Amino acid sequence: MPAKKSKKQNMKIIKGDRVVVIAGKDKGAEGVVALAIPEAGKVVVEGINIAKKHQAPTRADQQGGIIEKPMPMDVSNVAVVSPKDGKATKVGYKINADGSKVRICRRTGEEIT
Repeated sequence: MPAKKSKKQNMKIIKGDRVVVIAGKDKGAEGVVALAIPEAGKVVVEGINIAKKHQAPTRADQQGGIIEKPMPMDVSNVAVVSPKDGKATKVGYKINADGSKVRICRRTGEEIT
């Protein structure tokens, strides 16, 4: 049986967005997206989904041991926080008069920077 092909999805969440976790063990927690991985449909959020990892020392100056590392989580488990009211919202797109495409908050219609 052939391996499943991964679909590259159009992720509306990008690095630097303020997000809230809507599903999973960290439900309700807020954080900032540190890394977006569109090929896998995952995001890494600072301080969320922390896992303990055993790491061997790589150089003389780096110490080995058990480190805590934020792990990727599925993009469907997070939602962007609305800049106006601070609640979870969907992201939409709008074309301005000058032809530029901007992301907007579906709840309030406000532009997401």
